[in-house]
This record gives sequence, C-alpha cells and structure tokens, in this order.
Amino acid sequence: MWLNARVLEQHLFAYRFLHGTPDAVEAALDAYRNEDGGYGHGLEPDLRGPMSQPLHTAHALRVLDAIGRCGGQRVERVCRYLTSVSTADGALPAIRPSQRGYPTAPFVPVVDDPPSELLATGPVVGLLHRNEVWHAWLFRATDFCWQAVESLGKSHPYEVEAAVAFLDSAPDRSRAEAAADRLGRMVREQRLAVLDPDRLDAYPVASGYAPGEHHFPHDFARSPESFARAWFTDDEMARSLDHLAAEQQDDGGWPISWRQWAPAPALEARSLVTIEALQTLRSYGRFVG
Repeated sequence: MWLNARVLEQHLFAYRFLHGTPDAVEAALDAYRNEDGGYGHGLEPDLRGPMSQPLHTAHALRVLDAIGRCGGQRVERVCRYLTSVSTADGALPAIRPSQRGYPTAPFVPVVDDPPSELLATGPVVGLLHRNEVWHAWLFRATDFCWQAVESLGKSHPYEVEAAVAFLDSAPDRSRAEAAADRLGRMVREQRLAVLDPDRLDAYPVASGYAPGEHHFPHDFARSPESFARAWFTDDEMARSLDHLAAEQQDDGGWPISWRQWAPAPALEARSLVTIEALQTLRSYGRFVG
C-alpha cells in the first residue's frame, strides 16, 4: 500500500485497518470531485481524464459508505448529478460519451447513446438504500433494477455481482430474497463461480473476460450477511476464502485478474483489490494482521 497506492487508498487502508480518520479519506476523495456533483480524474482506474462519469461517481459513493459518510448535502449533490446523466428510463449508463478523447481501457466501450446498465445502476441504488438516502432519482432507478434483476437470463459474473449489490439492500426484503434465490441457482447452473479452485479448467471464463479472470464464491458474497452466501456450502466458501488468502503476493498486495492495459491503472487497481481482499477475509473472521 505504501509503495503503490494512491493517497486516497492509503488513507482508506489506514481507516479500515490502522485506526485512521474518516476526515483524511474524505479530504483525499474531494480531489476527484467536479463542479457538476460527479467525480472523475481517474477515480475508477480504467477511465482516465477529468470528466465526471457514473462509474467514478459510484466509486466515490462506495468510499463514502465505507467511512460512514454517505448522506447529507454531499450525497444530495451526487443524486442531482445522477439525475442529470440518467437515460430515458431513469437509470445509469456505465460510460457517457464525454469520455471520448481520454485514455480508456479497451474493454470499456464509449458510444454516442449509451444504454442503461444494471452493472452501473444496481450498486448505486443498493448503496443509497442501505444508507437510507431518499431522493426522487431513486424511484425510477429502483424500478429499473427490479426489472433488470428479475429478467436476467444468460449473464456474467460482474452483472450478477451488481445484482447482488442491489438486492442486499433493496427495501422489499422478501422480494429480494426470492430474486436472490433464483440468481443463485443460475450462477450454479451457468458455472459462473469457481467452486473448486484446484480445478480452474472446469469453469469457463465469461465471454470477453481476460484469460484466468475467474470469479469465486467470495466475489459474490463479500460478507456472511449477503444473500449470495446462501448460494454456497460451508466447504465451498472455506475453499474460496483459502484461495483468496493464498493469492496474497510477496509484497503484501493482491493481483488483479482482469486485463491489464497500462501500468498506472494496474498499480492503482492493485491497491483497491488488496483493500477489498482484506475486508472480505476479515468479514468472515479470517486473520488479516
């Protein structure tokens, strides 16, 4: 973390594991905020450039959630930004056309009229509900998420993870539980989660993913409280967490599994996945030092 991480992730790491302060995290996050209420400046490492984007702004909300400050005027400004960039159905595209002209990961398409995506909308809606944020933007965005989640057929791991992020905090708990149960069966039927890390070849990588970009039970159920925890047996989850712990490299960090396209985004992403790995292990009672 001290060798490769940005100032923001260093403060977030210190807050989570070394008794750091939320003020330091928030001050570092402010450097990425734009006047339109959104966030940019490479906050999400695979999107470079200053322009506000929904994925950057979702990242900022995750940081605010992590330090217990996802509310008040700062989130009101974010919701106004989300309203301004939403599609006709009230949901979020992943990337706005304003990204064109700035360095962008080759696996992130920039189009003139981007569609609404569960991948972008689900985690944001879930996070705002979890923090009891009420804003007019949430009504249609929540309806979009329900429709998208309940109509999922053939899917891929990142989309399912976005669905879980929504369902874990959706206000209608019985409806969310039923939807999660269906998703869990789909994940097993489509072999989207590696249930035996010693047999990776038995689990196909999703179309468009990098070679070796597998997903494991802990990627879907990042804490025992997640609906996705019920998708896996105790043995399957234990093997998954053992695999996660074993992935730690000699310098203390975890590797990224997706396609690397430039040095700086890869270094910055490593600090993000390292914090995430440590948090996941700790949430399951694993020792993290």
